[in-house]
Amino acid sequence: MLKAKDIMKKDVIFFSLETDIVPAAKSLIDNNINGAPVVDDMGVVVGILCQSDLIAQQKNIKLPSIFTLLDGYIPLTSFKKLEKDIKKIAAIKVKDAMTKNPVTIDPDTDVGHMAMLMVDKNFHTLPVIDNGKLVGIIGKEDVLKTLL
Repeated sequence: MLKAKDIMKKDVIFFSLETDIVPAAKSLIDNNINGAPVVDDMGVVVGILCQSDLIAQQKNIKLPSIFTLLDGYIPLTSFKKLEKDIKKIAAIKVKDAMTKNPVTIDPDTDVGHMAMLMVDKNFHTLPVIDNGKLVGIIGKEDVLKTLL
């Protein structure tokens, strides 16, 4: 069975935490890719920026429901989610819009496991990590090509 190392793209487009959102979005569009890893100063993958993260900037904020009791306000939903949504919508740097702690695979991960992650977890992009370093990337199209 084919492994990640057999089908991964080795020339990986990636972003730093401080990359501005507009050039990052342009890079995704210009390169016709759904997402790209985000690496810290040591080259460790700390996130992934996907088109869906950028589309989230266009959504409306749902204000949390509150309950009043004796002149006090009791939130019925978490303000942490509201804070996270606001931060993502207002993001000007990749670090504020990215999905943190992405699922990664190693070079010996088989295609069946990659397909399961993509279908069951709705992942479109899987960074390939070897000894803590980014060595490749696999998108849905790469997995589909194995059928041919």
